[in-house]
Amino acid sequence: MTRLSENLAAKPWYREPWPWLLMAGPFTVIIAGFFTLWLAVKSDDGLVADDYYKRGLAINQTLSRAQLAERMRLGARVTLSAETQRAQVVLTGSGTLPAELRLRLVHPTRAVADQMIVLYAVTQGVYAGDLVMPLAGRRVVMLEDMARTWRLAGEAVSAAQAVIVLAPQ
Repeated sequence: MTRLSENLAAKPWYREPWPWLLMAGPFTVIIAGFFTLWLAVKSDDGLVADDYYKRGLAINQTLSRAQLAERMRLGARVTLSAETQRAQVVLTGSGTLPAELRLRLVHPTRAVADQMIVLYAVTQGVYAGDLVMPLAGRRVVMLEDMARTWRLAGEAVSAAQAVIVLAPQ
């Protein structure tokens, strides 16, 4: 009869380790699910291009802009200064050079990190403008006139790279 009384005097369930061990797995999954949800909402990248079909149709127009820049023998040297937050462009080519240029610094995956800078002529062939925000990481660099008739393109590998040479692409 002592064994029967020992079994009846067993500990309550919450004092046993097995129920807690079995509940730990689902509880961990619930916490990980909430963390994943928070991470997805916090770092929403959105669409890289929501008008991808129109952009696909515009490829021929982009190619003709690069061909025009090549016919005009345009070339540029872009200097980005992290200290002064300024961009300077030295543009060379045949024909008359515009009074203003548009410099686009495009992040490869995050559209929110893109910058568009209007550059104004300082002297003949030299343009300058202010950066919108500090640069970090790789960027696709595009230079075009305000009427968007020609375009030069290049790539900045890192923010430490200060000078980028652009050619028609």
